[in-house]
Amino acid sequence: MLETVLLVAGSLLQLLGLAGSILPVLAGPPLNFLGIILLGLARGWETFSRPLLFSLAALTIVSVFVDYFLPVRGAKKYGSTSWGSWGAFFGMVIGVFFFPPFGLIIGALAGAISGELLAGKSESSALRAGWGVLLGYFVSLLVRLIASGLMTFFYFRALF
Repeated sequence: MLETVLLVAGSLLQLLGLAGSILPVLAGPPLNFLGIILLGLARGWETFSRPLLFSLAALTIVSVFVDYFLPVRGAKKYGSTSWGSWGAFFGMVIGVFFFPPFGLIIGALAGAISGELLAGKSESSALRAGWGVLLGYFVSLLVRLIASGLMTFFYFRALF
């Protein structure tokens, strides 16, 4: 009975993880990894090798880090000053809590543009930094999708 509960919960976490790789309100790859852990618990840890588990854990950590790093890096790459980069970072953090589910991207975009305007940059420079945030966000979305897709693949391959 406990094995069934763990397997159902793990399967639901895989689906939520896939959705969370697209919707910023859910932490996609961490949910997928938790599902992997539940499958390991249910099947006595013989399902996945240690190197695979460590690799998936590293992938999860990298995807979470990239999720916050790339939008700020994108702003910097497109000419943002430190004001715009910090604005993007703080906008992301504020946006996640106050404007779910899309507050992460809206907050980062608004923060980068606001930071650049406060630094005395022109509107076109501020919008360019905002464009960098958007590009960074979509690259991080791709990384999350790949991470969640890989973990979902390994989960269901091991399940069946």
